[in-house]
Amino acid sequence: MKKIGFLSFGHWSPSPQSATRSAGDTLLHSIDLAVAAEDLGADGAYFRVHHFTRQLASPFPLLAAVGARTKSIEIGTGVIDMRYENPFYMVEDAGAADLISGGRLQLGISRGSPEQVVEGWRHFGYAPTEGQTDADMGRAHAEVFLDLLKGEGFARPSPRPMFPNPPGLLRLEPHADGLRRRIWWGSASNATALWAAEQGMNLQSSTLKADETGEPFHVQQADQIRRYRRAWGEAGHAWQPRVSVSRSIFPLMDDRDRSYFGQGDAGDQRGVIDDMRAIFGRSYAAAPEALIEELRADEAIAEADTLLLTVPNQLGVDYCAHVIEAVLHDIAPALGWR
Repeated sequence: MKKIGFLSFGHWSPSPQSATRSAGDTLLHSIDLAVAAEDLGADGAYFRVHHFTRQLASPFPLLAAVGARTKSIEIGTGVIDMRYENPFYMVEDAGAADLISGGRLQLGISRGSPEQVVEGWRHFGYAPTEGQTDADMGRAHAEVFLDLLKGEGFARPSPRPMFPNPPGLLRLEPHADGLRRRIWWGSASNATALWAAEQGMNLQSSTLKADETGEPFHVQQADQIRRYRRAWGEAGHAWQPRVSVSRSIFPLMDDRDRSYFGQGDAGDQRGVIDDMRAIFGRSYAAAPEALIEELRADEAIAEADTLLLTVPNQLGVDYCAHVIEAVLHDIAPALGWR
């Protein structure tokens, strides 16, 4: 059994071929897709976060809106770039969104993806300290965020407060009990997966990974997951973690599917991104019978407990819901995922 959700990159474009021609379109369609996915029986609605581009950026208004419109589906990100974040303000935003949803927030955070602009985090008021890299800064912000989520008091109360204070040091409010165990780290390398395990975060592994062995993408990703789970056990945490992988999966059910995705698949691709040799996982697009056999051989999907389907949001809510439904009803049961 696997939890199956969707991951939207939240693109928009003024092109007449796009169903999302503005930021408003993308935000409202994202809410509608989460509602539709919940109705279909999907387990999660996740959204990418990118700055300085025509994609979803500030996630918490969207997450709160989705939480208010839905009842059971998990709501998350994949991922928030911690280089840009004030951990204190983020704890308040995350706590509010989690409470609105009734404790359904599954928050993916990370060092972040390649930049649209040069050192964009500097425009947000952040810079590495001497001897720090921007990645070090992102992980440091994450550590502060995780510590604050525990809900322990740390701030000395004013002797003349505007409102009465409870006894002792004060914490940030609103506090969302249990959210600390629902934080995920988006990891592109084996080393950062081990760090995530040590920190007590769930693991998000996407369709891009550091090419560390030259093996196929799904083999390297499966090895990363196994290493992560071993490190988790060695860290001695008192709960079991979750692991998600993302995949582009398109069952070719009709002529519309074949026109969009029936051109064949080139397999894994390799390249250099942010000075890192990377491997990009293949997309899956085939008739259901063939797709089932191809997915059965994906070692990383087998290792993960959660599968996020990347959806082409610019094709519209109805089409994305069609893709999600086809995977849930025509693919997942044959693989024992549902």
